[in-house]
Amino acid sequence: MFYVYVLKSKTNKDLYVGSTEDLRNRYRLHNSGRVKSTRSATPWVLVYYEAYRSKEDATKREKKLKMHAVKKELVGRLENSLGN
Repeated sequence: MFYVYVLKSKTNKDLYVGSTEDLRNRYRLHNSGRVKSTRSATPWVLVYYEAYRSKEDATKREKKLKMHAVKKELVGRLENSLGN
């Protein structure tokens, strides 16, 4: 399986969208500071994910979620899950 996921920083409340084949390991890497793009805002909380059988489908969805309008719609749907 391939996963598209959204993390929320406990430090500055930023959201990060990514994709991976091993969600648990990738989550650990983000929180251990071993991912350059998220290192400065650890710790992170997993707030959302989707699973796909195809890497291509996951990559397409990741790119779409990174677009401002689509990300904004997702944030609206996850309002209660994201909290403050």
